[in-house]
Amino acid sequence: MPSRPDRADLAAFARALAERLPDGPWTTTYTRHGNYPDQIHTTAALWDAGAVGYAASNFVLGHQAILARLDGSRLLIFERPFRPQQFMIGALEPEASPDDAFYQVAEPNGIATPDEPVRAAAQVARRLLPRFEAALRQVRHNTTHPVPRRPAPAVIPAKVSMAWYPDGAVGAVTGQADAVGLLYSYGFQYHPYHQMFLLPASYGDREQIARIQAVSQQLAGIGIGVTVRPAPTASAPAARPARPPAPAGASPSR
Repeated sequence: MPSRPDRADLAAFARALAERLPDGPWTTTYTRHGNYPDQIHTTAALWDAGAVGYAASNFVLGHQAILARLDGSRLLIFERPFRPQQFMIGALEPEASPDDAFYQVAEPNGIATPDEPVRAAAQVARRLLPRFEAALRQVRHNTTHPVPRRPAPAVIPAKVSMAWYPDGAVGAVTGQADAVGLLYSYGFQYHPYHQMFLLPASYGDREQIARIQAVSQQLAGIGIGVTVRPAPTASAPAARPARPPAPAGASPSR
């Protein structure tokens, strides 16, 4: 997105913002992009599931600035599309963190700010940095204290293997691609961290049983059986299937 004359200077804005943010010092790095692929290296690390992430993924930014702190915290700044007097500011994921460390950590979604550094700094300090720092603490905790994975039931050919866990959730694994869509349609969601489908305990026992019976009938109609057993113990984890392809319209949980 080329800069227009009515736009505030991004590099100057970033420097002025860095001087006003708390818990510094913050350094700034300004970069221009010749085309969309040039920005992907940075925008792919944007820790955002909202408007800032959408804009970075769907528009050519043209240029950007990154604010960095000694502890590794980084913020991305770019011009807000179609709003010449605003910038968008979002957090970047911490570098060198394993994927497992992000399990159940909410994205510290970024914000749009006015192009006035004093007002923008106040909004970042009040609205973005507390979320960002809380998420960073959780990632660091998960890195040193990984959340245990659920032991998966055994994969049985031509079947869906289900297990009822002590917390009330029902897990399911299968090597049958035809079973995936049916599991999604009856409330199971694929969880990459646990590498299995899960039917949440929040449904309650009666609703879970009804859904298991209904999906079992549908699976039987295409020649796939279902087994339901108590959850295996963590000391003897079973082999897990590769992540199944998500059918159109399904959104696996992180």
